Amino acid sequence: QVQLVESGGGLVQAGGSLRLSCTTSGRTFSSNSMGWFRQAPGKEREFVAGISLSGDGTSYADSVKGRFTISRDNAKTTVYLQMGSLKPEDTAVYYCAAGRSPMVFKFAARYDTWGQGTQVTVSS
Repeated sequence: QVQLVESGGGLVQAGGSLRLSCTTSGRTFSSNSMGWFRQAPGKEREFVAGISLSGDGTSYADSVKGRFTISRDNAKTTVYLQMGSLKPEDTAVYYCAAGRSPMVFKFAARYDTWGQGTQVTVSS
């Protein structure tokens, strides 16, 4: 059974940094793109960042461009989200997801396996 396990969430002050990790099973990771989404209370789940299978292609939501960086380590079957200059509006549950193809997409429907989520809270 394919599993995605996120870690690295927590409480941080505005302006601080966090690095999220998502460890996956090999079959999923070696075939597909990976993405990070987030969902704040009362809001819909939204795309944050995605990375292609090769790692050469990345995509970011406008709200996080220049502050967040997605990367992947194929040997460790892990994808990371380095978050910097955090703002209170970044507070949400962050989800890792495995894509349906090697290419990056911003739409949740293009991802078919999801982690359980990790809470990120940014205090002002």
